[in-house]
Amino acid sequence: MISSQYVGRITLRRDKVDSFDRYPFSLPAIRSLEQIDLHPRMTYFIGENGSGKSTLLEAIAVSLGFNAEGGTRNFNFGTRRSHSVLHEYLRLAKGIRRPRDGYFLRAESFFNVATEIERLDEDPMAGPPIVDSYGGRSLHEQSHGESFLALMTQRFGGQGLYILDEPEAALSPQRQLAVLSRMHDLVLDNSQFIIATHSPILMAYPDACIYQCSNEGISRIAYEDAEHFQVTRDFLSNPQRMLQVLMER
Repeated sequence: MISSQYVGRITLRRDKVDSFDRYPFSLPAIRSLEQIDLHPRMTYFIGENGSGKSTLLEAIAVSLGFNAEGGTRNFNFGTRRSHSVLHEYLRLAKGIRRPRDGYFLRAESFFNVATEIERLDEDPMAGPPIVDSYGGRSLHEQSHGESFLALMTQRFGGQGLYILDEPEAALSPQRQLAVLSRMHDLVLDNSQFIIATHSPILMAYPDACIYQCSNEGISRIAYEDAEHFQVTRDFLSNPQRMLQVLMER
């Protein structure tokens, strides 16, 4: 499997860690990490806020040469250095194929990426405007959700490695369904996704690997066993009963 995909395995070089009592190694998901096998098409990291899923995703992206705040490998800017040193302790097993395209999306810093695109496009000698590959319209002139969709539909070209951190942050449920459909188109065009998400819609992709980050560490689970799925299902099956429990005083 490893040779047929862009990234097949992630290993924590535990012998290089001097202490598991300091951040980010103190996070339960990282403290217990040895190695993770990635799906050749779709891998999800899920868990509560602060569980370490975004920290791990960021480290994977930086290890692969992406800018810590997002963008392609050609982006090299930083508004504030905040990423951890975890990438220095990861070993990534890559396949024999190399992606033609690639992108790291961080929902919380996509605004900074949009600003960097505008800054680079101000240089008349820099070649064709970068914004053209995002549909030709400034990402700042669109809603957060519209700019995400422009990224997915216009910038992502297939045969790529796409690392997405909470892409659902600005998307309505209907738009999440549209993104799920677009991801499938890209998978059919030999793309691989690694995603951190809270969305039970996005993580429903068939035959995906789902890794849950929790206080017990990191483990692979089935979609139906994910708390995100179970809580959403229970609420929608009887919202009045759930609301009564939540609001009982």
